[in-house]
Order: sequence, then C-alpha cells, then structure tokens
Amino acid sequence: MEIVITEQALKWFKEDIGYKSGDKVRFFVKIYGSSPVQEGYSLAFAKDDPLDIAVSVESEGILFFVEETDLWFFDGHDLHVNYDEQEDELEYNYIKP
Repeated sequence: MEIVITEQALKWFKEDIGYKSGDKVRFFVKIYGSSPVQEGYSLAFAKDDPLDIAVSVESEGILFFVEETDLWFFDGHDLHVNYDEQEDELEYNYIKP
C-alpha cells in the first residue's frame, strides 16, 4: 500500500487547516459513513503522533500515515488524497495496484 498526496491536497492541508512542516497527520477509520472499500466505514484524518506506522509518506515536512491497526480498511488499495475545489473538501480515491 502507498499514500499519495496531491499538490492540491497538500496546499489545502497547509493553507486551510494550518498544518506545517513537522506535523504528523494520521488517516484513520471511522465506524460510520461509507467508502468504496468498506461498507459502513469511512476515512478521517487528525493531527496525531504515530504509534505503529504501517505506511507513510512525507511531503514538505508533513508526515502522512496510517497505523497498522487501520490497514485492514484499505483491503489492498493505495490511498490517493486529492482536494476537490468545487466541493471544498478532500477526496479519497482507493486504487488497486
């Protein structure tokens, strides 16, 4: 599995959320919502310190990661994070390698 953060998403994290170099952003599973990979579950993010990183990527000094305990959610898919300007929200795309 890999995490891909687009330039638009990185800009959103920095400008709208205020994250900066040295921050750590965890993508984690929420029990409600829906996603194309797990029915009844969705993805969220929060600034957090890692405990047991399964996969990560660093972009402009910001570490984006998924913990080992949340890896099941992705079911072998890569996570591509984009920002949808029209909807003014993050867009998660799950890509089977």
